[in-house]
Amino acid sequence: MRVLIEWAGDDPGREGLRDTPARVARAYEEFFAGYTFDPVDLLTRTFEDTHDYDDMIMLRDMRFESHCEHHMVPIIGKAHVAYLPAERVVGISKLARVVEAYAKRLQIQETLTAQVADAIQTALRPRGVAVVIEAAHMCMTTRGIRKPGVTMVTRRLTGAFRTDEVLRGEFLAALAGPRAHFG
Repeated sequence: MRVLIEWAGDDPGREGLRDTPARVARAYEEFFAGYTFDPVDLLTRTFEDTHDYDDMIMLRDMRFESHCEHHMVPIIGKAHVAYLPAERVVGISKLARVVEAYAKRLQIQETLTAQVADAIQTALRPRGVAVVIEAAHMCMTTRGIRKPGVTMVTRRLTGAFRTDEVLRGEFLAALAGPRAHFG
């Protein structure tokens, strides 16, 4: 960090920058904490007593921050995750933790989308998984082509979400539907 500060034309020894290398190191530990555990392991505790619930379970609008593996600048967006349980369900916070775990790695959005869907498919063995991620990439908005307001959308559909057009339509309609705001 000291070299980068000097390269930018500033003095790493000046008062405001003296502690910056240590602060950046602590920030990077937080930004890239997803490397410290296996996201699939987050989905191991499941519940089978669901009263035969077999319809779509969906979490939408999960905000996340990641970092572009090409420029190491932020990717900020929302993830929408759904699955069709086969025999068991998982606590909904675990779905959010899986998104967070993969987001806290150097990424491209396409890989992030696939990793989240594949982890849920592997761990829960549901009848299908749907993941849609919408995000703004600071590598595109703050440098290079400089196109603010652009959002990239990626999706991965497995099982019934891929093969059943009606189910896929229900998922996309739920994704586009009105947002409830609670307390």
